[in-house]
Amino acid sequence: MSGDGAQTETSAAADATDAALDRVLVLNPTSGNGDHRDRVRGLADEYDYTVLETQADGETVAFGRIAGLAGADLVAAAGGDGTVNEVVRGLDSADALDETTVGVVPAGTGNNFAQNVGVEDVRHAFEVAERGERRRIDVATADDRLFLNSCLAGVTADASASTSSEMKDRLGVLAYVVSGLRTVADFDALPLAVEATGPEGEETWDGEAVMVLVGNARRFPAEGRSQADVEDGLLDVTIVERTPPRNLLEEAAVQRLFGEDTESVTRLLASELDVTVRRDEPVGFSFDGEIGEYRSLAIRTRPKALELCVGDDYEPDPE
Repeated sequence: MSGDGAQTETSAAADATDAALDRVLVLNPTSGNGDHRDRVRGLADEYDYTVLETQADGETVAFGRIAGLAGADLVAAAGGDGTVNEVVRGLDSADALDETTVGVVPAGTGNNFAQNVGVEDVRHAFEVAERGERRRIDVATADDRLFLNSCLAGVTADASASTSSEMKDRLGVLAYVVSGLRTVADFDALPLAVEATGPEGEETWDGEAVMVLVGNARRFPAEGRSQADVEDGLLDVTIVERTPPRNLLEEAAVQRLFGEDTESVTRLLASELDVTVRRDEPVGFSFDGEIGEYRSLAIRTRPKALELCVGDDYEPDPE
């Protein structure tokens, strides 16, 4: 399908059905610095994908749904973490996760999810989808929102929301760091109550947090690899308590903050997590980079819900 001109869901669905699809690639041409379009389309032609290129907000989810309803065996998402999230949401809305394999083509700014599943770059993504291993991984839900990599609240989510497209173009991943440093100085801690059910039974936490980090495919170590075990049916939860902002701005303090032996951090493993905000205003939560506002969330796992193409560096058990 050509990427030129506006495309309605109806006409795109007709094109997809007529093509008797085996492979679909949903392409977000504006992800990252926007220079990947021609390369991705060329590789898609080489590997025989039907390309659905987005032109407007909402089309990424719609095209994922179209591919699912058309019975595509393999659906690849070319963009950042948010693009992958939206394609999977579309497939899920078509009840197609059980029958569809998903591929990740990293063309965003950070591409953290792609790194966590062993996909190195755009060309490598096509090679992985062609010859790589398939694994069934967990999907997480927070009320009505699905996420694959992480759900964040606090300084990290605010920084993500305040990072402009222009800043991402100029600074890349560093843009998130700059926004984070700006956000810390003005951030009011979140009064939260957290209830978790996991391998240790029921656990609770109540206090003021500057960050809540809920990882499905992602964990939040002081250093080293960020991949969590995404096949264990559990969420990696990190709660960072209120800390003087000046300390958060110092690299050494940040390393201590995320270390195993600090009193400022609570770590939990949970299959069920309930988060309640103890104030009247809702809080912004980032789901794979997409922001929604809530006063409470019920976060759950759907074990082994999605078949994914993974690279050689992916670790089924990263511990």
